[in-house]
Amino acid sequence: MTVRKNQARLTATEKRAFVDALLELKRNGRYDTFVATHNDFIMSDTDSGERVGHRSPSFLPWHRRFLIEFEQALQSVDPSVALPYWDWTVDRTPGASLWAPDFLGGSGRGRDGQVMDGPFARGANRWAVNVRVDGRDFLRRSLGAGGRQLPTRAEVDAVLAMGVYDAAPWNSASDGFRNHLEGWRGANLHNRVHVWVGGHMATGASPNDPVFWMHHAFVDKLWADWQKLHPASAYLPTAATGNVVALHDTMRPWNNVTPADMLDHTPHYAYDSVAA
Repeated sequence: MTVRKNQARLTATEKRAFVDALLELKRNGRYDTFVATHNDFIMSDTDSGERVGHRSPSFLPWHRRFLIEFEQALQSVDPSVALPYWDWTVDRTPGASLWAPDFLGGSGRGRDGQVMDGPFARGANRWAVNVRVDGRDFLRRSLGAGGRQLPTRAEVDAVLAMGVYDAAPWNSASDGFRNHLEGWRGANLHNRVHVWVGGHMATGASPNDPVFWMHHAFVDKLWADWQKLHPASAYLPTAATGNVVALHDTMRPWNNVTPADMLDHTPHYAYDSVAA
């Protein structure tokens, strides 16, 4: 059974294995296919049009499937690797352990945001950005720039207490757990973290930064926590509704995956602690 651990509890060996698997996926070209897929969907998902991966009820099951496929790609390189998660309610500063040179590296330099240390720095010649939002081919970050703050545990708990999964109009104006977790309303959880990291994480090509996977693993864990807290609260909508993915509708780009298929994560992986 794959067990996803808090990144702060990874051993040095586990960190190295995760980094090495990322670098191999980058070397063989598979990594960039995930970046391109995410960028394509975030650019096409709109409040008024068809939306699948973002701004919609399927935000959580879509990313759950996306992470499962990426985790399987990592495990094709090293079967011992699992996606770690970043609990940004605890590891809240640019000095947190995940930003160390032996793991993800730190913030970018002032003039252009270029990450200069760690295994994903362009100077190591192993992490060229190929799916680009501009002409620059290096990873960029601006951790906490402008005095930005990451979400707090109290803000997360308030969202976890919400009893309804989603509601009309099923987009970024919706009330309910999904949209508050995605970050278009309320405390702005998921979106706020992307902006706090800055650089590529603030763009549609956010998976260029390996912290994307750790951030979304924590978002997925929070969904699992919410499911445990509200076992009678179902995915909504259950029937076809406008331009969004209902419970038994297929989620692009997959031909045979529905939100219903993704409600139970336990056939695929466990978290080291699922309770909120």
